[in-house]
Amino acid sequence: MTSPAASLSAVRVPKWAFAVSVLGLIVTYLVLQENGLALGAGSELLHEFFHDGRHALGVPCH
Repeated sequence: MTSPAASLSAVRVPKWAFAVSVLGLIVTYLVLQENGLALGAGSELLHEFFHDGRHALGVPCH
């Protein structure tokens, strides 16, 4: 009988999957936590868009 560790093979993850994961984390941060610091003061429209999105998702923000 072979050991379970010997029968496991390495899982190959494509490089683009890491890029998609990082992009997803950035978008999640912007939607759920961004309060104007990352987007800057000049993008008030985006800030309000994300702020309203937080309310629509039920995330407490203030």
